[in-house]
Amino acid sequence: MSTIQGFSYRRLGYFFLLWCTCWIVLQAIALEYTFDFGWRASLIDAVVTNVIIAIAGYDMILVMKYYHPRPVVRIAISVALAAISVFAMHHIIVLLLDVTPVYLDFLDRSLLIRGLYAWLMIALVSAVTGLWFTMIERQEAEERKIATERLAREAELMRLRQQLQPHFLFNSLNSISALVGIKPEEARKMIQQLSDFFRGTLRKEEQQLIPLSEELEHLTLYLEIEKVRFGHRLRTHVACGDETLSLKLPPMLLQPVVENAIKFGLYDTLGETVIRINATKEGGMLKIEVTNPFDPGSAPPRYGTGFGLNSIRRRLYLLFARHDLLTTSQKENTFTTTIKIPQNA
Repeated sequence: MSTIQGFSYRRLGYFFLLWCTCWIVLQAIALEYTFDFGWRASLIDAVVTNVIIAIAGYDMILVMKYYHPRPVVRIAISVALAAISVFAMHHIIVLLLDVTPVYLDFLDRSLLIRGLYAWLMIALVSAVTGLWFTMIERQEAEERKIATERLAREAELMRLRQQLQPHFLFNSLNSISALVGIKPEEARKMIQQLSDFFRGTLRKEEQQLIPLSEELEHLTLYLEIEKVRFGHRLRTHVACGDETLSLKLPPMLLQPVVENAIKFGLYDTLGETVIRINATKEGGMLKIEVTNPFDPGSAPPRYGTGFGLNSIRRRLYLLFARHDLLTTSQKENTFTTTIKIPQNA
């Protein structure tokens, strides 16, 4: 039994206990002031009557808990329980009380009313219990749906992160292969950097959000590897205020953005290329801009149509349910990718 179910069953039990107690008090007062049988007789009659009905109601709850009968079957069960309850009331009251002829006549005449009262109470218990269990089942179904959606979202996020790595790994291995013969020291350095990069990647697999400072450390490893590949042609400039370093963002978010900037900045231009990364706090968001130059005379850059940027856009939507957190823009010979990460207040 789940914690929710256990808590709900306890609440349901407390509700019926309070209900039974109230009816005992009301019935005892009514018998005493209407028929003047004495408080002892009135109280015993009320206690026996309502406790037996409560036991029958509990039996109905057990039936509803383990079996969901059709309405006709529920009515039949409640009628049978009411008949058994009236039989038990009559015999127990007679055993407990030194009944007078007047009280015995009253008891016999009231059996039909007691039976109707017992049936109404048991039927009401059945209706309340059925409604209660229906609410619990719907709540549990909703929780299962939410849990399933969360697992599916986490699985997709994991898949998106993992799909970004092979492309970078293949490029790095090709560069290492080219360096082994001509620059073995550079090749060994690149292998070590690649090892450190993927070790950091594995540590971040289970994290949903990390500080910007940690993301920049991971990005630095990536850039060092790329600088081995491209040499003096690749330069980077990172600008961020101290107030932004503790702000949170999804792990490994910046690498594909910078990779996209390097792709368009170095592949489409000649000479030295500067990739600029600027982080600021704007309202309740962390705003990151990645800027790279491009040559308008060559193939124009595509506005976020590559797999890297599309995967980031999808990750941001899965995490924050917004489509406007990643935008790209082109101004003269500069291409800018802007990412906004909402921060929890």
